[in-house]
Amino acid sequence: MWLWMMLWVSGALSQENMREKLFSFPEESNTSYVQIFPDRKGPFTEASVCMRFRSDVTREYSLFSLATPSYPYDFLLYYYPVSSQQILLYVRNTQETFNLQDDNFAEWTSLCVSWRSSGLVLFINGKTYKDDKTWTTEISADPIIIIGQLQQSYGRGFFKSQSFVGEMTDVNMWDKALTDEDMMDYFADEEMSGNIIDWKALKFTDFGNVDILPYSDPYPCEAI
Repeated sequence: MWLWMMLWVSGALSQENMREKLFSFPEESNTSYVQIFPDRKGPFTEASVCMRFRSDVTREYSLFSLATPSYPYDFLLYYYPVSSQQILLYVRNTQETFNLQDDNFAEWTSLCVSWRSSGLVLFINGKTYKDDKTWTTEISADPIIIIGQLQQSYGRGFFKSQSFVGEMTDVNMWDKALTDEDMMDYFADEEMSGNIIDWKALKFTDFGNVDILPYSDPYPCEAI
């Protein structure tokens, strides 16, 4: 609570409707990132994250980094194109790998991941990847959530070689597992917002070279 009050007083903490806006990370660094302050503190037994992004970078990079005091990879989305295009998902430091089908992340990419004890679902540009293994764990309380960098420890430990370079928008998070229909509807329904992270009432602090720019959906559609 003290940290929140200090950030509000200093003007470093913003709350903003980010609809039709994006964060731009124009260069590789270990100092540029956005810390997002969640509306709920956990712990969480289910979770979903959705976003849109694009990046010309062909190396690995972090998409979404949620760390807690005991687990730096408590909920992590990571792009890993070493042997093939892969998205790595970590829950409580346990990794699951999704092999992708030649997605072009230089174009705007729609991504959702849904996690519950009975399995995972990854949704990318209309393609669905599933894993049905059992997860007997939870995401811990008191998360620090960062986009633009990978946390190697709680709020720290950034490397240029893992930084995100590109543009990111529509980042939302829920304390429930979204269904396949929810994830498809998310990218067609502008009124669907997360209850952990709400892009339309985003609490955040940006550090380093991060720009807020206008954004318009390049693939507008309506829910059926």
